[in-house]
Amino acid sequence: VQLQASGGGLVQAGGSLRLSCAVSGRAFSTYHMGWFRQDPGKEREFVAAITRNGDYTYYADSVKGRFTISRDNAKNTVYLQMNSLKPEDTAVYYCAAKSGLYYYTQDRQPRNWGSWGQGTQVTVSS
Repeated sequence: VQLQASGGGLVQAGGSLRLSCAVSGRAFSTYHMGWFRQDPGKEREFVAAITRNGDYTYYADSVKGRFTISRDNAKNTVYLQMNSLKPEDTAVYYCAAKSGLYYYTQDRQPRNWGSWGQGTQVTVSS
């Protein structure tokens, strides 16, 4: 499966961006999808995830109430709507896909995700 993230950019604090991740290859609806982010010199961290049929969504505490993950299985695309952005949200954002079961705790670890996109830069100015 191939993932292509887009939608990053430069935005002022308090602004919004919507990231998209287009997926090609095997059936999109068989994959759980996630977003992670990484600052230079830091570990990649979990941001949000959505189960294969969209029934369940999960968020890092730092983005809960501000970010919304969604998916359109007809368009093979997952989205991350980011509102009320803060300078600390600045990072490269990566989309990821995994098959099988979704585990609430373990799947917050990047190593549990099998496929990754190339990343898109989000910069929030103060």
